[in-house]
Amino acid sequence: MKRIARVVCCCVLVLATACSRGGSRDPTAVTTLVVALLPDENAATVIQDNQGLKAHLQETLDLPVDLVVSTDYSTMVEAARRNKTHLNYFGPLSYVIARSRTPLEPFAVRSRNGSTTYQAVLIGNREQGIDSFAAVEGQTVALGDPASTSSRLFPQLRLAEAGLHPDVHYRTVFLGGHDAVAKAVEQGFAAAGGLSQPIYDKLVAQGAINPDKLVVLGTSRPIPQYPWTMSSGLPEELRHAVRQSFYMLKDPAVLQPFQADGFAPVQDSDYDGIRQAARVLGLSLEALVTDS
Repeated sequence: MKRIARVVCCCVLVLATACSRGGSRDPTAVTTLVVALLPDENAATVIQDNQGLKAHLQETLDLPVDLVVSTDYSTMVEAARRNKTHLNYFGPLSYVIARSRTPLEPFAVRSRNGSTTYQAVLIGNREQGIDSFAAVEGQTVALGDPASTSSRLFPQLRLAEAGLHPDVHYRTVFLGGHDAVAKAVEQGFAAAGGLSQPIYDKLVAQGAINPDKLVVLGTSRPIPQYPWTMSSGLPEELRHAVRQSFYMLKDPAVLQPFQADGFAPVQDSDYDGIRQAARVLGLSLEALVTDS
């Protein structure tokens, strides 16, 4: 860890020098690692859940860490494009969108029981009788952010596989966070909704939603996990140190909020399936950012 810290200290000096010569980052922020987190739940919850990771990064890199949560996916993509952040925890679709705009490097994904994929889940309101995909027709479906993978892209893909298409067979409402989707369906404001299955399971375990009021309609095909990315402008020494900091992380307390056993390497081509799913649904990456 001390070796990583020494490397990072040298890299911070390089960053400070580069930014003082006209780089796009704020020169006052270059000695702090700015880590952007996906706004897929309430911002305060996201920040709190990642305090363990923040402490781990600060210890292994010997560098202050600032956790930030944007108001929506579009804002997060734009911040990455403008080099306002150093590390970014994207959803798969928001990563593909961001990568189409700026040369980010994906370097790590969470791993659980040897798997680096997860699924989306579609839920229905039990009281309204939404107990099958057929029952969704003519109803309102709650989704998260327009640029969300597991709360927009793959739920709509699963509905399309069942013969249901937006604005034809059901109405869509975007609520931003996955937790907001679950709550809306539970309380009957939407008849059905789609969200990340790990987030759904966490909300049930925490007692944040009552599963007795919900019906699980189905799950999506496997989705590549959320990627951690880093700015292409970081010096290679710092990039190496960051990679090692993630790959060496084995503390269960830090990994618990991620529902992971650790972090594994990843590459851009792992997300080609996301690009294909967007094409199948006729979604424009540019429009997703604009609409969100």
